Amino acid sequence: MSDVAIRLTGIKKHYNAGKPNEIQVLRGAELSVGRGEVVALVAPSGAGKSTLLHIAGLLDTPDAGKVEIAGEDLTGRSDRARTNARRSQIGFVYQFHHLLPEFTAAENIILPQLAAGISRKEAEARAQELLDKVGVGKRADHRPGALSGGEQQRVAFCRALANGPGLLLADEPTGNLDPATSDQVFEALIALARDTGLAALIATHNMELAARMDRTVRLQDGVLV
Repeated sequence: MSDVAIRLTGIKKHYNAGKPNEIQVLRGAELSVGRGEVVALVAPSGAGKSTLLHIAGLLDTPDAGKVEIAGEDLTGRSDRARTNARRSQIGFVYQFHHLLPEFTAAENIILPQLAAGISRKEAEARAQELLDKVGVGKRADHRPGALSGGEQQRVAFCRALANGPGLLLADEPTGNLDPATSDQVFEALIALARDTGLAALIATHNMELAARMDRTVRLQDGVLV
């Protein structure tokens, strides 16, 4: 297995190609994140960090450049191949938790495991283990509407890690939380990353949180510095 969880090489992306209002978002962005490394992605609004994360997570395709996940070049692969890679190798966390409201916290973590072919018994044990690690194990049977914002986001982290991905991509995961709760949720995220040895690329506006990660990269004029 490659020691590099993700490598982006020469990533370019533009919108409205050939039109007067063409927007060049990414101009050859390059980044490598190693296994067990937690990297902060910092950029002002509109600079293209969500676009970069979508390309890194195989949700969007670059106009040019290469995306390698765990040493495998997935650029230009079929939709099915990219979907399979997302399911097995990548976890996503967004600013809003996007939990399914009709299911409990545990069920939200169990469902993606069942979709991956894991047995119900194993999925239940995995869900409880993850919830315990982030301090909300006693809330496993509660639906999202009965959880606090911080608890909801911690459950979202657990769901992202349910299938044991090697890479976690997070887009402003504490952006909707107050400072105290944000700090608690961030600590839970970092603890999960350290415990599982996964790589994490976390977009944030919070420079205090960014400073607590292994390193910070800034998206500026379409490239990473």
